[in-house]
Amino acid sequence: MQRITKGKAFVALAVAGALALSACGGGGAKGAAKGEDKPVDSLKFYNDKGGWKDAFTQVGAASKKDIGVGMEPVGYSDSNTYTAFIRSSFRTKEKADLFSWHTGKELQDLVDQKLVAETTDQWTKAVADGNVPEQLKQYFTYDGKQYCVPLNAGYWVMYYNKAVFKKAGITETPKSWAELTQVADKVKAIGVKPFYQTNILFSFVWFETLLAGKDPDLYDALAQGKAKYTDPGVVEVMNEWKKMIDAGYFSDPGAKTEPQAQLKNGDVAMINFGTWFSGNLNTLKMKPGTDYDFFVIPNVNPGLPKTSMIFETGPVCSAAASDHASTVKKWTDWWLTPQAQTAWANSRGDLSFNPKAEVKDPGLSKLNKDVGGDGYRLINRWFEATPVPVATKALEVFGAFVTKPGDPMPGLQKIQAEADAYWAKQK
Repeated sequence: MQRITKGKAFVALAVAGALALSACGGGGAKGAAKGEDKPVDSLKFYNDKGGWKDAFTQVGAASKKDIGVGMEPVGYSDSNTYTAFIRSSFRTKEKADLFSWHTGKELQDLVDQKLVAETTDQWTKAVADGNVPEQLKQYFTYDGKQYCVPLNAGYWVMYYNKAVFKKAGITETPKSWAELTQVADKVKAIGVKPFYQTNILFSFVWFETLLAGKDPDLYDALAQGKAKYTDPGVVEVMNEWKKMIDAGYFSDPGAKTEPQAQLKNGDVAMINFGTWFSGNLNTLKMKPGTDYDFFVIPNVNPGLPKTSMIFETGPVCSAAASDHASTVKKWTDWWLTPQAQTAWANSRGDLSFNPKAEVKDPGLSKLNKDVGGDGYRLINRWFEATPVPVATKALEVFGAFVTKPGDPMPGLQKIQAEADAYWAKQK
């Protein structure tokens, strides 16, 4: 879920936010008094997923047909601009009826300020009906109440270009970290960079993968402030990451070409991303099982009892003071149903949080079933698990590290200083 960019000036954010504020609110509700619950026949859905416009548009058409309420996506491709806009919109007369956000500390921040609508009753019914897994509830729960509803659910796997694997003579996907290294060496031998890496947006991905696959307990402790970024286990992970960079396993982290295009063009052989990435590849007319496929990333530590599986979920929220609360509830009630989620999953070729959704992609369908078994340990994605100020500093450090790798300790000390300050305030 892309939400991070760098170097955007405050003035640009303010101007963009100001220009966008006039558009905020549900369709057909101009002139409604603040707090008035006025039903409308269409809702605007503000989101930071500009690349998903076509899928959202399809879902909007489906909801219009099914319940008489349409949904118009308003997508932003720059996450900082989007975040500034949403936070500013709460101070305007017309609040955002629907908007995407992030679980973890960012959602808690809005809940603490009483800015988002409570959805406890919807969650109770959805879980009872089997439309939302019980395990998801914790990511939307604060002080025993639920807020927002799930937008999506995704597992992080390794996508690969099948033509590149064939050219490199790779006939089986790796089942261990040692085998993954062997695959990387074979790919490198034919002149292709084994793995995608970036110094913006998802610069945390390989830190997350290496730490969760090596010591998931340390991963969780770090997220909770019970371990330090300067601890030996974290330093070991950074040094392992550096060895991989020095070995030439990664693509140019400053490349401007989108990752899906890099995989399609064969510039990289593999990309470590969430299952939502299937939709990105499908938009480039790549066929699952034919042009690309994916495999579960093996643990770095083969002695772990379960396979660490990075998991993410994002919310669809509504402003607590929405003028169109009844219409929002009608739409989100529909959104939670198997019918809606089947339309959503197949609009992007993705998974759904609703286990009853009929996912056409057989690989994704199998993954969804397998991960629900006892052999996997679900781990909250680093970006949601990590407090915002700590994540902000860490992304800066990680971006610099992949661009010019060196001794990781100075950067880790900077992150830990931010973590110390944050956790001291919490206590």
